[in-house]
Amino acid sequence: SVGALAVAPSDPNVVYAGMGEHAPRGVTTSHGDGVYRSTDAGRTWTHLGLENTRAISRIVVHPADPDWVYVAAQGAPYGPSEDRGIYRSRDGGANWERVHYVNPNSGASELSMDPSNPRILYAAFWDHQRDPWQVRSGGEGSGLWKSTDGGNTWTAINEGLPDLMGKTAVSVSGANPDRVFAMIEAEPDGGVFRSDDGGASWTRVNDTRGLRSRPWYYIEIFADPIDENTVYVLNAPFWKSIDGGRTFQSIRVGHGDTHDLWINPNDNSNMILADDGGGEITFNGGQSWSTLNNQPTAQFYRVNADNQFPYWVYGGQQDNSSVAIKSRDLDGSIGPADFRPSAGCESAYLAFHPDRPRYQFGGCYLGQISERDEATGLSRNVQVRPGMPASVEPRNMKYRFNWNAPIVVSPHDPDVIYHASNHLLRSADRGYTWEEISPDLTKDDPRYQGPGGGPITNEGAGGEIYGTIFSVAPSTVEPGVIWTGSDDGLVHVTRDGGGTWTDVTPPDLPDEFGINAVEASPHDPGTAFVAFTAYKFNDFTPMAYRTTDFGESWERITAGIPEDHWIRVVREDDVRPGLLYAGTELGAFVSFDRGDNWQPLQLNLPITPITDFKVHQGDLVASTQGRAFWILDDLSPLRQLHANAESVQDARTWLFAPRDAYRLAGGGGFGGGGGGAVGSNPPTGAVVHFKISEDLLGEGDAEEAPSDGPEAADAEGDERTNRPEVRLEFLDSGGNVLRTYSSRPGEGPGAPGRLDVSPGVNRHVWNLRRESIPPVEGLYTFGTLRGGLVPPGEYTVRLTVDGQEPMENSFQVMSIPQHQEDFTVADHQAREALLAQVLGELEDLHESVMTLQRIQAQVEAAVERASEHPEAERIAEAGSALTDSVTAVDSMLVQRAWTTGQDPTVFTTRLNQFFIYLHGAVDGTPGRPTQGMVDQLQ
Repeated sequence: SVGALAVAPSDPNVVYAGMGEHAPRGVTTSHGDGVYRSTDAGRTWTHLGLENTRAISRIVVHPADPDWVYVAAQGAPYGPSEDRGIYRSRDGGANWERVHYVNPNSGASELSMDPSNPRILYAAFWDHQRDPWQVRSGGEGSGLWKSTDGGNTWTAINEGLPDLMGKTAVSVSGANPDRVFAMIEAEPDGGVFRSDDGGASWTRVNDTRGLRSRPWYYIEIFADPIDENTVYVLNAPFWKSIDGGRTFQSIRVGHGDTHDLWINPNDNSNMILADDGGGEITFNGGQSWSTLNNQPTAQFYRVNADNQFPYWVYGGQQDNSSVAIKSRDLDGSIGPADFRPSAGCESAYLAFHPDRPRYQFGGCYLGQISERDEATGLSRNVQVRPGMPASVEPRNMKYRFNWNAPIVVSPHDPDVIYHASNHLLRSADRGYTWEEISPDLTKDDPRYQGPGGGPITNEGAGGEIYGTIFSVAPSTVEPGVIWTGSDDGLVHVTRDGGGTWTDVTPPDLPDEFGINAVEASPHDPGTAFVAFTAYKFNDFTPMAYRTTDFGESWERITAGIPEDHWIRVVREDDVRPGLLYAGTELGAFVSFDRGDNWQPLQLNLPITPITDFKVHQGDLVASTQGRAFWILDDLSPLRQLHANAESVQDARTWLFAPRDAYRLAGGGGFGGGGGGAVGSNPPTGAVVHFKISEDLLGEGDAEEAPSDGPEAADAEGDERTNRPEVRLEFLDSGGNVLRTYSSRPGEGPGAPGRLDVSPGVNRHVWNLRRESIPPVEGLYTFGTLRGGLVPPGEYTVRLTVDGQEPMENSFQVMSIPQHQEDFTVADHQAREALLAQVLGELEDLHESVMTLQRIQAQVEAAVERASEHPEAERIAEAGSALTDSVTAVDSMLVQRAWTTGQDPTVFTTRLNQFFIYLHGAVDGTPGRPTQGMVDQLQ
């Protein structure tokens, strides 16, 4: 995660990024690894160190020197750290010196440079620590500091400020260097403070509680660079003062929780605001803002999916609604119409009958749970004890619910739902009644059941409720087997549906840890996988365990996962026992041996925290903390690799069996669909994976070839020519080749399409279409000449390398489920017959046109050759007459006046375009063609 960004004022190509969120939430905060620098406006980055700072709140760059930079290190939120403070570099981050430090518990929460004198710096320090049960904000280390010599020395400037301060922020005015604003957490004396003597003394000018609510999450203040009386305070909502901080008005923005602000130093009507919804820009002083709906940055807590086609993906996103979104759209791309709200609120687990997801159950903080009726869009409360016990101490609660309390549907009876507090609750009637089916399955330690915040400000929104069940995993194999894991580190299992429970927590674990996810094996009721975390205790060690005997014994399974990649979730493949997927703080991993060894499964997935995985319909669905939902389409290669590991590894070539494909008209990737795409479709067609060993393919001359330009293209072509040819062919059930692709593609009609091949495992997508219709050279076509979509049935893919014995695998092409009951085999046969007729007529027509072209060329050549003949004039006249006849026939068949997409509105459509349109119409029908299509052909 990124906590701070700074562009060098003297060189906009120089950008610094400080890593680690500085508003430390209890559930969704990710630490950082120091500072990065770009010298090409963000295209590439170099790591500059300061890895142990963990959270950086601000970076400030000298106005005249892009190499002179300051870093405000707030530091690790979960414990003391010697790496907090203010750091300075004068050589672009090659070397750092810490120029100010307070104590191990107090970090720099803000840093402000005087625009008129870059030697003057103001720093805000915050004495704080986050525990799972409490956020401590305030202590002797909180306060304000000033340097007048570029950071060499610092002086405390707390005259007039409260004695006990919590989180603090500071900002110096660009219009008046003597005017400095500060936000101070304190009770009862907190609020907005102002100094008009450069920090020598302070006066509180505003004590409105709305400006300083939930201070650990906000406390941000920004002086306007042009108007000394204008100042902004970030909270929920966004506040502005034009009278030096005495009064404030809220400004409407795109999202409520605001955290950072950039004000253009040359035009204060231009601002960029960062909030929990994303980034938004104004050019009119906040009267209007750009949209938030163009940034795929959702932070999802968990993921679920239903069994519709296409299946929908569900999750609750931090400080936004819960959502459901299609895994693919049938019309080409996932657009706004494929994205809708679901049950509950931001912190929701979502659960439903997977086959009939009309009624969706979603959670919310403080134990709230609601049922949403998708048919009506209406929701109803189904809490076991309706209420919102905000700021009630957990020791006084009947049930302690986690911020992200589990809600799970029984795999054996989808009308049964479980809702977890410190007890496991069950309802069999859509939440009208609930029953406890467990005792307290946590440590129930009263030391951790007091106020959620202190010593100054309480925090009672529910994120600090501790001693809760955090994961529930009913066995899909054996009814009655249910596993639970608590956030304070206990694993329990019942084998009789909750009648009796056994504590099966693994031994030899750290003193403090939590359980993030329990996975009940989909193959064996006694096998489970548990992901433990201790990051909230400043321990980032990956911890995952496996049991095969209902928890009587455990084995640690983390070999291959780097030390700082703590594990959030482990899931087992539902087809191949022992094939595991792990989601960590820094990416995805796969194991082919039950977790004994792991290797990265990152591919094109951004480096981002994986909060959950779901193996679903042959895909791996991931929820991430900051990069929304991702889907690894088609797990069949991994499953086959798991089943044939040694054979695949030893083979020089290997063709993986494709999974069955659906007939879809839409293409993969962005585009299409009305209203703009918000997500990308998986590939449309048959996805084929094949392995080519490096020694077989050869190294080629690519590394020595030119990197761009015509010579590079020629070199690439030569390399492909020198390598062994790799061919993929797709055949129907009669053995007829429908489509060919080659690493040596040809040109012209009938030539193989291009097949890109690299050493290792390759992927190619056949779009289920036949070879393209041969065009007429030089003729503009309005529409498409792509080959027709093949009908449902069995097909074969054939891989041939260097002319050796080919490898083959078969697969099915199917109609989508919505069409399978609508159309019969006879319907598809009728479509195929008509399509073949149209195609035959069109191909004959095009061949006739090309014959006419050849005749015309021959006539013109004959006339040219006879130019010196005694009968040249008569020959020319005869040639002209014949050419006129050819042109007349040609003009009935094709329209040569068309050269652009608008020309059909001017020049008459000719016969070939009617055939092209009819071919597209017949090809686009999913089953039986219409009578109109038949009549049109006649």
